[in-house]
Amino acid sequence: MIFETFAVGPLQCNCTLLGDEEAGEAIVIDPGDEVARIHRRLTELHLKLKQILVTHAHIDHVGGALKLKQLTGAPILLNENDLPLMKMMAMQAAWLGLPTPETGPPDESLVEGMRVGLERYPAEVLHTPGHTQGSVCLHFAPMKMVVAGDTLFAGSIGRTDLPGGNFDQIIDSIRARLLALPDETRVLPGHGPPTTIGEERRSNPFLQSR
Repeated sequence: MIFETFAVGPLQCNCTLLGDEEAGEAIVIDPGDEVARIHRRLTELHLKLKQILVTHAHIDHVGGALKLKQLTGAPILLNENDLPLMKMMAMQAAWLGLPTPETGPPDESLVEGMRVGLERYPAEVLHTPGHTQGSVCLHFAPMKMVVAGDTLFAGSIGRTDLPGGNFDQIIDSIRARLLALPDETRVLPGHGPPTTIGEERRSNPFLQSR
């Protein structure tokens, strides 16, 4: 197994490359920027990209997806509830003072319970609205890992003050979908360091009983 996470773009989004060297296949999660770097790494590892998985449609997570698709032919998967955010890409770019990336509609919607990933390293899609309406997390049960996008961070949660955000909804999503996972499950957030479900259950101030 090849598993690499590296921060890309001005907002340092965690982009993840998961590869099966025996099958010669890979997936990339959240290619928000630095597509040439991502593509170069796939080439160096001799991996064919099978899927581009996007946890939500904020510019720092989806900004490079179409360019990566154009380079590799891999389909883009994104929950359809975030299509309104895709149509706001120019506005998102203006908020950050960035050029507007070329984007396009996803090839398929990431829906609750869907199986994605590689044959030997599958993931289940968990729909976790709150940060955005289409936010999803990817649970790689055999690897005891969840890629959480901007739903859950080490010691924090995703912001809910942008279009499509809802504080009560994100708390409900985390409690119902993520805290249901085993404590030893490793959490890879969309930004910052990894954590575990158990650690966040114990110490995340947003998840303590009031």
